[in-house]
Amino acid sequence: MFTQTLLAQRTGLSRVTVRKIMNGDPTVAIGYYLMVLGVLGLEQDFTDVGKDDELGRKLQDIELLRK
Repeated sequence: MFTQTLLAQRTGLSRVTVRKIMNGDPTVAIGYYLMVLGVLGLEQDFTDVGKDDELGRKLQDIELLRK
């Protein structure tokens, strides 16, 4: 487990920025999120965000048909 201080040291970010990232603050640049994911060994998880989402697409289609 990484502390916010250790994450800040390893990424070169401030502890305030790391805290914002840990709280999901949308004002933090996406690149900073990627830096933290890299330190945590989770950068591959970010690429999964853009994968095809069958259920999501079906739900969108249903919503479009309702309009």
